[in-house]
Amino acid sequence: MTLNWERILKLAAEGNLEPPKTIRKSKDEWASQLSPEAYHVTRSHGTERPFSSDMCSRVEPGIYDCVCCGTPLFDATEKFDSGTGWPSFTQPIEASVVAYKADHSYGMTRIEALCNVCEAHLGHVFPDGPAPTGLRYCMNAVALAKQQG
Repeated sequence: MTLNWERILKLAAEGNLEPPKTIRKSKDEWASQLSPEAYHVTRSHGTERPFSSDMCSRVEPGIYDCVCCGTPLFDATEKFDSGTGWPSFTQPIEASVVAYKADHSYGMTRIEALCNVCEAHLGHVFPDGPAPTGLRYCMNAVALAKQQG
């Protein structure tokens, strides 16, 4: 399935794709597994400071997983330096691994990106990315773990 802005808006409004699996844990289980910053971002829908990670500007081969559940989310071939201070990608590794939700916080409407497996907050999606998708998945670096190897 090709993702574009219209499809993202439709998924956010009408329901997301079926996840490949589901993982649910208690707040205490997540807190014991994650760093305080990763917990704040992924489980409390926080945001890390822009430019707080060198992951933004590094573009090297690899796969980026959800820091909470280990689900592969993004391939580095879709990564680009957006200049925003957060790692950015043009599309997920598979359409079913990211869920979308309208976010009306801070007096604006954005589309929140969540891990579709464990419901971790990853960041937001915007329609100002490069071709061919036109999407910019603006992710929090602490929500991602780059696979070793």
